[in-house]
Amino acid sequence: MTHSAFPPRLYRTCGALVIACGVIIGALTAHLPDTAFATGGRAMAHGAMEMQMWQGLALVALGLGAERLSSRLLRIGAAGILLGALLFCGAVYYTAFTGHHAGHVAPTGGSLLIVSWLCLALAWARGA
Repeated sequence: MTHSAFPPRLYRTCGALVIACGVIIGALTAHLPDTAFATGGRAMAHGAMEMQMWQGLALVALGLGAERLSSRLLRIGAAGILLGALLFCGAVYYTAFTGHHAGHVAPTGGSLLIVSWLCLALAWARGA
C-alpha cells in the first residue's frame, strides 16, 4: 500500500471521472448550437477538453502505478495534476460558455499543471 493519504483507487477513480466529464464536454462542444458559446468559445472548450482528457489519462496511469508513489514529489505531482486540471479546464469552460474571464484561475491551474509535471519529472529522474 502507498504511503499517500490519497489511495491508488482514488487516483484511478478521479482520473476516470475527469475523462467521463471530458467526454461529456466533447459531446457538448460537437453538438451544441453556436449560440451556446461565447465568441470563439467552441474552439476554446474543445482545447480545454483535450487538456482535460490527457490529464485524466495521466491520473489513471498514476493510480495504476500508485504502489510506486512512495516519493513525496510523486504524490505532490499527482495531486497537483488533479487540482490544476480542474482549475484550468473549469475556468476555460466558464469563459467559453459565458464570454467572461474567471480572473487568474486558468493561469493558476495551468501553472499548477506545469509545476506538477516538473515534480513528476524530478521524482522520476531521481529514480522514484
